Amino acid sequence: MLVAFDWHVIWLRVFHPDSPFAHALWATIYISVVAQLLGIILGLFAAMARMSAFLPFRFLSGIYVLIFRGTPVLVQIYFFYFALGLPNTINIGPLHLAQEPVVGILALGINEGAYMREIIRAGIDSIDRGQLEAAKSLGMTYRLAMRRIILPQAARVIVPPLGNEFNNMMKTSSLISTISVYELFADAKQGYSTYFKPEYFIAVAFWYLVLTTIWSFAQAWIERKLGASDRRQEPTWRERLAKAWTPATVFRR
Repeated sequence: MLVAFDWHVIWLRVFHPDSPFAHALWATIYISVVAQLLGIILGLFAAMARMSAFLPFRFLSGIYVLIFRGTPVLVQIYFFYFALGLPNTINIGPLHLAQEPVVGILALGINEGAYMREIIRAGIDSIDRGQLEAAKSLGMTYRLAMRRIILPQAARVIVPPLGNEFNNMMKTSSLISTISVYELFADAKQGYSTYFKPEYFIAVAFWYLVLTTIWSFAQAWIERKLGASDRRQEPTWRERLAKAWTPATVFRR
């Protein structure tokens, strides 16, 4: 038996969202962005530790990835929520943050760092090792060579999977509704619990689709910018067409 959907509910949630919904949408966006940035930073440090000559650093990096890639992110969210014992309000300078979003950002960011470590490590490994040796021969330190030579080139390899990870981050952020963070999915759950209409979940799915689609276009633009130098080395379609229609020159003695 098919359910008769109340399309008016979907219309209101999509085209006339109220203030609580706008707050939930903003929470999803900023939590996803901050958690992803935290994951990139942790992933970079973990990748550097993985390539370090110091054995304890490599060991800690491996344990970090083993734990946070090998256990469910929902379990990690609950662990941080109950284990950290943060105050209800966290004051960071002029900012006054509730406990739940901070825990959500930490849990999602630390989990993401384990995945970003592998992405960043693969990007760095894709660069010829000789470039690092050449930079050192010019007097550059390891840190300076990584910042100026290796990482800018590795970014071309890192950005596509990083973009996919952020796409997943926006969807995975729905899990922090389980610790009372009022984001998109929590708003849909509240609407359903009040009116018992599944249309709220259709509307929230639409908004997740909007966010991921916008990011897909942004990611494609970033990838085009990073690959602009490679494209300049290749002939354009006009140049290829002109060359195809240019008669070949016959050289005679």
